[in-house]
Amino acid sequence: MTTSMPHDLRAPGLEFIFRMTIFMKERQRFGPGPAGVGRGFTGIDHGEITGPRLTGRVLGGTGGDYPLFRRDETVNLNAHYVLQAEDGTYIYINNMGYRHATADVNERLRANEVLDPSEYYFRLHPIFDAPEGPHDWLTRTVVIGTADRREDHTIFDYFAVT
Repeated sequence: MTTSMPHDLRAPGLEFIFRMTIFMKERQRFGPGPAGVGRGFTGIDHGEITGPRLTGRVLGGTGGDYPLFRRDETVNLNAHYVLQAEDGTYIYINNMGYRHATADVNERLRANEVLDPSEYYFRLHPIFDAPEGPHDWLTRTVVIGTADRREDHTIFDYFAVT
């Protein structure tokens, strides 16, 4: 059986949509537990969003990051919090992804050493919930992100998959 394709499928592209800088509260780590080396929690203090498709702020006290630290030097990221666009619209984000590195690099990150982001893999695939209106495009767009972890904040760059 052969399948003919009438059209070539094009490779997806990326369009930069916004940068988000989030200032964190103290990072907590506990465990080990049955699912991995440990769990964590980091509360959101506040943040800023700037970009061509979204501008606004990250609302402090609306959530945090709940990482799972795995035995293979990978961190499963699962963060929930609320954004507020500059027009006042509230947008929920569930920011999931992975960060992994060598044991040495992870130890340096735990010590809050500022590293070049090329030293570790930090990728995200957020899901958004926004009301109908100017930001509902987020609810039907595949978005991916990269991140740079700093001592008291993290910088995220987000891209729409085109």
